[in-house]
Amino acid sequence: MKKGALSILLVFALVLLFSTGLAAETYTVGTSAGFPPFEYVEDGEIVGFDIDLMEAIGEEQGFEVEFVDISFDSLIPGLNAGQFDIVAAGMTITEERAEVVDFTDPYFSANQAVLVREDSEDDLTVLYGDNKLAVQTGTTGDLWVEENLQDPEIFTGDVTHFDTFVMAVQDLVNENVDGVVLDTPVAQRYAEENPVEMVAEIITGEEYGLAVADGNTELLEKLNEGLEQVRESGRMDELLDKHF
Repeated sequence: MKKGALSILLVFALVLLFSTGLAAETYTVGTSAGFPPFEYVEDGEIVGFDIDLMEAIGEEQGFEVEFVDISFDSLIPGLNAGQFDIVAAGMTITEERAEVVDFTDPYFSANQAVLVREDSEDDLTVLYGDNKLAVQTGTTGDLWVEENLQDPEIFTGDVTHFDTFVMAVQDLVNENVDGVVLDTPVAQRYAEENPVEMVAEIITGEEYGLAVADGNTELLEKLNEGLEQVRESGRMDELLDKHF
C-alpha cells in the first residue's frame, strides 16, 4: 500500500473514532419550569438550581444534557414512557414514587409553606374551615393538603389544582383563593417577587432527588457519582449561594 493511501486511512480511522467512541453522550432531562429557584423560565430559557446542578453533574461525568419542560404530574409517566432519561424538578423522594422510579441520593431538604396575599390579613387559619386553597397537581403540597386537611375534614373549603405554581400564585394575587401550599424555598422566592407573604412553615422533612426509570442502575450510578463529585469540588456550595 502506498504511503499516501495509508495516511488517508489513518486519518479516516481517527475521525471515525472521535465521532463515535469519544462523542459525549446526551441525556434528556424532564423538568417543570414553574418552580423557582429550582427551575423557571427567564428570557425564554429554562434556568435554575436544578438546571445548573444537572449541567455540573454532566461536566463531571462527561455527558451533555437537554431539557424538556412539561407539567409536574406528567414527569413520572413521561420518564417511564421513555420520553426523557432523567427527572430534575425539585421532586420529593416518597415511597409511592420510589415504587415506580429510582431516585438518586438526596441533594436538597425542604418543608411545606403557606402563602397568602400581603393585604389580606390572612394567616395559618386559611388551612381550616371553609376557605379556598390552591396547589400544584401531583406535588407533595397537594398530597399534604388532601391527607392532613381534607381527609380528616379540618379543611372543608375548595382546593383548586393547577399545572404550575405560577398559575396558583397568580390566582392568589387575583383574590380567587385565600392561600397556596407549596415547598418552602419556592414560597420564599415567590414572596420576594409578588405581593404575597409566607405566613407558616409546615415541617415535613422532605428530601429532593433526581429520578431515572426503574432499573436503570447504570445511569443512577452516574448521577450519584456526579452528585458526590459536585459536593467534593465545592461546586454544590457555589450553586446554593447563587440560587438561595
